[in-house]
Amino acid sequence: MSALPIGFVAGLQRKPPMAAQYNWITGGVDVIPEQLELGLPPVDDAVLPEDNRVILLATDNGSQLLVSGFGLFIGKKSERVVVRQGKTVCAQVPMLRLQEIIIASRGVSFSSDLVEELCERGIRIACLSSSGKPFALLTSPMLTATVETRRAQFAAFHDERGADLCRWIVAGKLHNQEKLLRYFSKSREGEKKSSLDAAASTVRRLRRSALEAIGSSPGEVRGELMGIEGVGGRLYWRQIVNMLPEELGFEGRNHQGATDGVNAALNYGYGILMSHVWGAVMNAGLEPFAGFLHVDRSGKPTLVLDLIEEFRQPVVDRAIFSWLNKGGQVKLVNGLLDGESRENVASRVLLRLVAVEQHRGKQHQVRSIVQMQARLAASAVRGLKRYRSFSFKW
Repeated sequence: MSALPIGFVAGLQRKPPMAAQYNWITGGVDVIPEQLELGLPPVDDAVLPEDNRVILLATDNGSQLLVSGFGLFIGKKSERVVVRQGKTVCAQVPMLRLQEIIIASRGVSFSSDLVEELCERGIRIACLSSSGKPFALLTSPMLTATVETRRAQFAAFHDERGADLCRWIVAGKLHNQEKLLRYFSKSREGEKKSSLDAAASTVRRLRRSALEAIGSSPGEVRGELMGIEGVGGRLYWRQIVNMLPEELGFEGRNHQGATDGVNAALNYGYGILMSHVWGAVMNAGLEPFAGFLHVDRSGKPTLVLDLIEEFRQPVVDRAIFSWLNKGGQVKLVNGLLDGESRENVASRVLLRLVAVEQHRGKQHQVRSIVQMQARLAASAVRGLKRYRSFSFKW
C-alpha cells in the first residue's frame, strides 16, 4: 500500500481546503460534494409547536415530553425525537435531554426504532388513557432483571417487614395530608384557618396511632390501618371541600366515574403520578402487583398503589388545589377533561415532579425522591434498611 502524497499531507497541515478525501484507487484527491442542509436545530435545542400538542418540561438533568393530539406520529431522526402530523414536523427534541415521553391522548403512534433507541438510553414511554390512567409503560426489560429482591418481597408479606411497610405507608400519607392542610391554612384567616389547623392536628394524632398499629404481618395490621386511614381521609376531604370555591361543585372525593371537574382533574393527575411510581418500582427490581397494604386483586398493581400514597398530596393535590384556588377552571366533555384542562393538569403535576424538596438532609427533585423511596422499599423487604416515608416540607 502506497503512502499518502507528501504534498497532500503538507497541504492539509497548512490550510485545509474544501472538504476532500484521498482516493486509494486513483491516488488522487476527490472533492466531497457539499452536504445537503437538513434544517435540524443545534443538538441542544428543542423546537416545539405553539398549540401545546407537544410540551417539554425541562430541568437541569432531564425532561418529560408530553405528547397529546390525534394523528401525531413520534419517531427518531439522528439524535432527536421527532413529532410529525402527516408530513409536517411539529416538534424536535434532543434525546440527551429526555427522561420520559408521556403520551396523553388517543391517536398517537410511534416507531419501533424509537422504542429501541429509548430503551437503550433508559428513557420510558408512558401511555395514558383519556382519564389519565396509565395503560402501558414501555421500558427495557433488563432494568428489572433481578430475582433476589422479588423473592424477599414475597417473603416479607408474611412477617414484620411487611407490617412495618404498611405502618409507614399510612403514616406517610397522613403526615402529608396534615402538612398540606397547614400549607393552605397559612394563606387564610378566621374560621377557615382555625378549621384547617384543627383538622391538621387531628390527622397528626392519627399518624402516631398508625405507627403504633399492633401486628407482625400485613394481614394483622391492615384492618386497623385502613380504619385509621379512612378517618384521616374523611377529615382531609371535608376541609378541601370547604376550602375550594363553591362554583367548582366539588362535594367530596369520587375515585371512579367522576362527575365533576375537580375529581376528574385529580384522577388524571393521579394517573400521571402512578405511571411515574410504577416506573420507579420496576427500576428498583420490585414486583408491581405484590403490595402490602392494598388487597391483592387481578390486574391491580397493589405495590404501586401502596407507594403512591405518600406522594398524592405533595405532587397532585397541592398542584391542582393551588391552581383552582387562584381561579383555574376545569371543563368536562362527555364526562372527561377537555384538551385544555388535561394540559393544565398535566403540566402542573409534571412541574411538581421536578420541583425540589428536602429529603434525607439534601435537596432532590421529587421524581428522584420517588425513585429513592422505591429503592428504599426494596432494601426494606430484603431486611437491609427500615422503610421511612417521604415527608414534604410545607
